[in-house]
Amino acid sequence: MDQDFTDIIYEVNSQGAARLTINREQAYNAYTTHTLREIREALRMAAFDHGVNLLVLTGVGQKAFCTGGDVKEYADHYVKHPNDFWQYMVHFQDCLDAVRHLGKPTIARLNGMTVGGGNEFNMACDLAVMADHAIIRQVGTRVGSVAAGGGTQWLPIIVGDRRARELLYFSEPISAEKALDWGLVNRVVPFAELDAVIDEWTEKLTDKFGECLRYTQESVNYWKDSSWYSTIGHAREWLTLHFAHPEPQEGMQAFVEKRAPDYRAIRERQKAGRGDFWYGAPVRVCPSCGAHAIPSEFRFCGVCGHAMPEEE
Repeated sequence: MDQDFTDIIYEVNSQGAARLTINREQAYNAYTTHTLREIREALRMAAFDHGVNLLVLTGVGQKAFCTGGDVKEYADHYVKHPNDFWQYMVHFQDCLDAVRHLGKPTIARLNGMTVGGGNEFNMACDLAVMADHAIIRQVGTRVGSVAAGGGTQWLPIIVGDRRARELLYFSEPISAEKALDWGLVNRVVPFAELDAVIDEWTEKLTDKFGECLRYTQESVNYWKDSSWYSTIGHAREWLTLHFAHPEPQEGMQAFVEKRAPDYRAIRERQKAGRGDFWYGAPVRVCPSCGAHAIPSEFRFCGVCGHAMPEEE
């Protein structure tokens, strides 16, 4: 285990199974930018270690496998600095690319809630075993984002178009039983039996040729890669721009404040032609101090306090 990691635990057992565990139980194993950097480094270690035969991705505890990006970080930083979200998306893309192209089989051990980017990590893995108490959920449209980091690309491939739209549009959880029926996981067992399945699969995969497994993984990735590389660049750019919009500002803040987002208020603003900015477009200039980009609905200059003239 690398002692330098703070947000994850990385270890390799005597059977050659590497285990990468997201260790942020207090945040339901949501990942921050720092967590993504650590995940990427651990995946590199697993890929290059000839003693590793496969990798298991999981979370600490029984409540959550991973609940996606830390919305508190989104609200505290990226809503205020949307341009920085581009870098965040690069980190996230690097992690999902590294999972899919590890060169060794990857297993998602879904020990609890698998939400948002957590399900995108699940879908990036080759195989998945799920605890029977866990749920899977995409929440982008609920918090002011879009599941364009794997959800929109891979759900139609795995569960079909109509089921994918149901998951993405409604942002409602589905049970482990339904996840198995829809093909999002390979097996569902009680939590106490998760590791028995991991041990079983470890034995089966170790008794296969590693180079053949590596190329099989690369070949089977064809459809996932085709949809991914055709869209992830666009998604990265759009999500970065969208963080400056009232939708994520309201959605992320509501999450932090533990309240329901006021979707209808945003829609009413859009209906009235005022949906793009909270206080009007930043187009006015203060006649007193010359400050630019003052929102059109401001009655006073935010820099010098001078009263803004009435618009004609």
